[in-house]
This record gives sequence, C-alpha cells and structure tokens, in this order.
Amino acid sequence: MSAGEQRAGVDLTNLDQPLTPNAGATKRDLVNYLDAVADRMLPGLVDRPLTVLRVLRGRAPFMQKNVPKYTPDWVRTVSIWAEASHREVHYPLCNDRRTLLWLANQRAVEYHPTLGLADNIYRPTHLVLDLDPPADDDFAAVVKAAYLVRQALSDCGLAGAIKTSGAKGLHVFVPIDDSAPVDDVAAATRALAARAEAIDPSLATTAFIVEDRGGKVFIDSTRAGGATVAAAYSPRLRPGTPVSFPLDWADLDRVSPADFTVHTALAAMSGRKPWMDSMPAPQRLPSDLIERGRTIPVPRVAAMHEGKRRARARRVDQGSTKADEVNG
Repeated sequence: MSAGEQRAGVDLTNLDQPLTPNAGATKRDLVNYLDAVADRMLPGLVDRPLTVLRVLRGRAPFMQKNVPKYTPDWVRTVSIWAEASHREVHYPLCNDRRTLLWLANQRAVEYHPTLGLADNIYRPTHLVLDLDPPADDDFAAVVKAAYLVRQALSDCGLAGAIKTSGAKGLHVFVPIDDSAPVDDVAAATRALAARAEAIDPSLATTAFIVEDRGGKVFIDSTRAGGATVAAAYSPRLRPGTPVSFPLDWADLDRVSPADFTVHTALAAMSGRKPWMDSMPAPQRLPSDLIERGRTIPVPRVAAMHEGKRRARARRVDQGSTKADEVNG
C-alpha cells in the first residue's frame, strides 16, 4: 500500500510515519488496529462525549476535547458547558467506523469517553474502580487488589467486568441502573474502595496522596461525575503502544498489560466476547452501600485540605528553624 489511501470515505495520509520514537508503531499500525477493532470498540464510545490524546509530529502529545474547526460536518458533536473554563466545549461523538478512522488519521491515539451519555454526562452508566500499582510497577500486586475489589462487590451483591488500563493497572467496571443520582454513585464507589482496602490493608490503600500510599496498590474511587476513562481496546501512548484489553477474571494471574499491543491484541481477542457483551446486566446500588459512602470524605477534596494543612505545617517549621538560627 502507498503512504496515502482512503477507507470509508476518509483520506488517510502519512501512514508510514512512526507515532513516536518509542511507540514501536506507525500511523498505519494505529489505523489498521482501530479499523479491525471498530465493531468491538464502538459500542463503548457511541453517544459518549469523547476526549482524545493526539500526538502530532514536532509537538508534545495533548488531550483534545474541542473538535478542530476543520472537522467534517458528518462527525457528530455535542456541546457541553465547561464550568471550569466558562465556555462551551464541542466534543466529538465517535458513533461509527468512519469517525473512528477520521480520528485515527488525526493521530488520535487514546480514546477517553465519559461515563455518562451525551444527554447527561453526570449520570454514569457504570461505577468504576481504577487500580494503580505501587511505584515498583508490581502488576502481581494489582491483580491481588483486583480480587479484593471483586470480593467487596460480591459482599454487596454486585458484579463487575475487568480490563487492563492499557498502562500498568486495571479497571473494574460495574454496570448500574438509573436509580442512583451521580452523588450516590460516587458515594458507593468510595464505599466499595474502602471495603476492598479493609479486606487487606497491607496490600491496598485508598490514600489519594501518593506519599501516603506506602508502596500499596491505590484503589482510585474518583471516577464519577463527568469523568472519563480509557475505553476498552483503546491504544495508549506508551512504549510499544499497549491497549486497554478486556479480560476474564480467570485470566488475571497469567497475563501482563504488556501482552496486549496494537500488534498482538487482535490475535488475543480470538474466541473472547466483546467487552460490552461480557458485562453483567445493570445493577441497583444497595442503599446501605451508598449511606456508608456518604460518611467517607471525597478523596480529592480531602487531599486538597490535607495538602494545605501540610503546607502550613512546613511554613511553621521553617519559621521555627529560622527563629532558632537567629536566636542561636
């Protein structure tokens, strides 16, 4: 094939250029992979405002929410008011293969949809727990923590599906019905994380501040509201271009996130159910779980206050030290 071609009415260009020096993949590899997984990937993207990570030649990678002005009019978009920046953001909706290929040609490597649909991004369709390894990148520890999360879910009469994050951790997705408003979903997420931590506090932690984690696996319970999560099958902009790969719980002890890349993931999908088909049916969150979560401070807010407290303490200590030096 030449360096330029057309698929689904999309002109593809510069296909033989590497994505990055250490990606181990060209733009052609990216396009071919996304085209091959479109049927599996699109159901997790449809009607969800999408943020992409793009990597353009000569520029640092950047997250893009607003579609560029040159976006074709056949790419569906949704306008959402961004309170932080006080403006409307025009998000793409990746609802079909043509749009996915167009984004791939824009060198969009990562795909991060919202947990809510476009008509209400603050109404999550899934509760998500994100498991991050300790500093030594110990995936075996992450696997053990995933089993803690599974036990916590089971204790509450819930079930979830699991996938690699595409980086060094795991994502647990719990499909939920529409009975709980977003604050209740966030509370239940905090409560589940705390339950998992309590099963084995020597292994897992919910400490939001990195230096407080003590080499344990971090169970991140902050993916709620208008949050985004890397889509199943999405490539990640890391050495070797790994992808976020759905797993069976029975797989966890015999895989590594590095096993699944744009070059290897297609073969690994053979015989596996697509991500959306492997999900349990939507579940109602138990009221006692929500109530427990309401008693747990929001991690980001608690971390912000603790950070300010520690900064004040450092200033006081520094002031005391200087006073001692003067008086000495």
